[in-house]
Amino acid sequence: MVVRTSSSPSTSTPAGEADPAGALARLRAASPLTQCITNAVVTNFTANALLALGAAPAMCDIPGEAGMFAGIAGGVLVNLGTPTAEQRDAAREAVSAPTPWVLDPVAVGALPIRTALAQELLAARPAIIRGNASEILALAGVGAGGRGVDATDAADDALDAARALAARTGGAVAVSGEIDLIVDAERTVRVPGGSALLTKVTGGGCALGAAMAAFAAVAEPFEAAIAASAVWAVASERAASGSRGPGSFAVAFLDELAAVHPEDLTGRAEVTR
Repeated sequence: MVVRTSSSPSTSTPAGEADPAGALARLRAASPLTQCITNAVVTNFTANALLALGAAPAMCDIPGEAGMFAGIAGGVLVNLGTPTAEQRDAAREAVSAPTPWVLDPVAVGALPIRTALAQELLAARPAIIRGNASEILALAGVGAGGRGVDATDAADDALDAARALAARTGGAVAVSGEIDLIVDAERTVRVPGGSALLTKVTGGGCALGAAMAAFAAVAEPFEAAIAASAVWAVASERAASGSRGPGSFAVAFLDELAAVHPEDLTGRAEVTR
């Protein structure tokens, strides 16, 4: 069930309320500038996904410019997939700006440099944390991490860890899985559906983090995370229905992102406890 509300980015909503359809309509109207400090493997796919969604991507990850650019962006993604020394410094600059930002703690727990950086950035209170269950558990300090970018835990295994992180940051936490789990300190929503082919395309999850950053420019964090997950579920299901495999799916997914209408998101999120 989705309980509709006329919330804006600066308006808090009662427990369980979110309007992903309204968030998508606002995103398309605003085309928010979305800064991505992301990994080298997914830059092109992430930019194309944001364009298809209706946002304006900018891959500005140079120290000396990243903080300045974050000040004019609508939302910022910090993805730790390939955290070079330059990207680490750029991330530190960007999260100091008064702009909502998303932390994607790729492979945290499994590797030491990114794990230390994630803990440092966590203190800057991301609006949204997005990761798989193993990454969320590791970030919360109750797990060792998965197998690189692959989760070895189910989304619901990370529910308590996600809630603890949300309470610590004051934002939302999105746990990706067969059923996406989105929480803040008080609310829990599950977004079912989507296609497993997303796991066969490099950037499927990383681009979702960028989409959450774009939505964070036009919605409060909890609603932004729900809206992005719902769009991903709808678009991936439709893309998979006409695809022969990962290659054709990747192209079709971009097409379907552009084709999703706000009304397509009705009923895609389930309020739970």
